[in-house]
Amino acid sequence: MHCPFCGHEDTQVKDSRPTDDGAAIRRRRVCTACAQRFTTIERVQLRELVVTKMDGRRVPFDRDKLARSIRIALRKRPIDEERQERIVNGLVRQLEASGDAEISSSKIGELAMDALHNIDGVAYVRFASVYRDFREVEAFSKLLTDMQPGEEDIPSSSPPNT
Repeated sequence: MHCPFCGHEDTQVKDSRPTDDGAAIRRRRVCTACAQRFTTIERVQLRELVVTKMDGRRVPFDRDKLARSIRIALRKRPIDEERQERIVNGLVRQLEASGDAEISSSKIGELAMDALHNIDGVAYVRFASVYRDFREVEAFSKLLTDMQPGEEDIPSSSPPNT
């Protein structure tokens, strides 16, 4: 672990404890060269995942990129950071539990959209608008229409006829 202040490679762990959600370990470190203290968050990675992009490229899975996308979709929405972190952790666990070392970017996008759809409709639309890269207003409008409950699902406000 490199010191973020001086770049020295030799740091000592002074304290370790699990994060509140148990998905990571928070370590308090001190640099042996400059004596600065800093904190790292270390996550257990069950397997190396590779993402297959639409153009065929293969890149290592980047948890931070997924977390950033979820945070952007949920910006200014009533979802606290702890819940956002649980969403990302859940998505990563799903990907790791799939048993596949290679996962398509479309699979990741669909899982993220499903998670957001169940939590916040606005965040779902935000994510979908970027992920699906709508070129026409009609396609965006269809997404919104598909989100609306069907007529048979809407309770009638008038009393039933007797």
